Amino acid sequence: RYTNKGNLVAVVTDGSAILGLGDLGSLASKPVLEGKGVLFKRFAGVDVFDIEVDADNSQAFIYTVANISPTFGGINLEDIKAPECFEIESALIERCNIPVFHDDQHGTAIVTAAGLINALEIQGKCMEEAIITCLGAGSAAIACMRLLLTMGVRRENIFMLDHRGVIYDGREGVNVYKQEFVNHTDKRSLTDAIKGADVFIGLSGADLLTPAMLLSMADRPVVFACSNPDPEIKPGLARATRDDLIIATGRSDYANQVNNVLGFPFIFRGALDVRATVINEEMKVAAVLALSALAREPVPDEVLAACEVEALEFGPNYIIPKPLDGRLLTRIAPAVARAAVDSGVARLPYPKNYLPTL
Repeated sequence: RYTNKGNLVAVVTDGSAILGLGDLGSLASKPVLEGKGVLFKRFAGVDVFDIEVDADNSQAFIYTVANISPTFGGINLEDIKAPECFEIESALIERCNIPVFHDDQHGTAIVTAAGLINALEIQGKCMEEAIITCLGAGSAAIACMRLLLTMGVRRENIFMLDHRGVIYDGREGVNVYKQEFVNHTDKRSLTDAIKGADVFIGLSGADLLTPAMLLSMADRPVVFACSNPDPEIKPGLARATRDDLIIATGRSDYANQVNNVLGFPFIFRGALDVRATVINEEMKVAAVLALSALAREPVPDEVLAACEVEALEFGPNYIIPKPLDGRLLTRIAPAVARAAVDSGVARLPYPKNYLPTL
């Protein structure tokens, strides 16, 4: 009540999975973490300490972060490699009484799910029937597929691939996290798995989806080629190959950018404002639905001006809001706060006339 704890988030890493660079150690991640702090403050008014932890193992990292956690109202884990990130997040959620959120997992999953809901609707398809090929089996891919299961995708309709190919029943050397997505199938390669798929979700590497593979997908496919900085297939090539697809990437210079900044600042804002103890599934789903719904609303002139475009309208080239849309704060934070209260993880009641502002 009397301190800044309720508006302070720690962005913490061990530097083992720095975007586009890999495991270079904690200090190398400092530019990313400082940038993340700027985004928290600029988009949601949340204060941040960036903390780079030199830790030889997961237990040392967990011990360090848990012991400093009383300083903060929430913890954003960042740039931690799989599978250690799953163990670290789970242990910290259990030990801390504040939200612990690995953004590489859940932020990516929330924004992906919101965009996919809209893309499938535009294409005349539904979550329950969609066949999804997921190229990648790291933290983001596993979190995306877990959340899509919550949103209605059938487990048997997911074909996940790592660098060795399809994760199929009976394959040796599959860790416990990948085991969640074992499929009883005779498909082995990406060429096999992509054939007839409604959705491709790439969280892997550049130029891995070929035009021939794209042509083998179902009618009106959805492609999320989210490898950064270079997608699994470039949008120009994809559109030249098929004119009935919707494509999204992680790049700001293409339409339909899947960008975590659409989620984490506002999710933490809502969680902090009701003093949530965790960010649970109900809060994640609330963020997905709020983000999805915002893309269907008319876009104000100030957003068009900020994005330097003449028009944006819900459709194949606009399935998800732009990061510069100021309405994100007033849509997502209240939805997350309400879900926290309704699911019983908030210490405070839902604020009367709650409308978060910077």
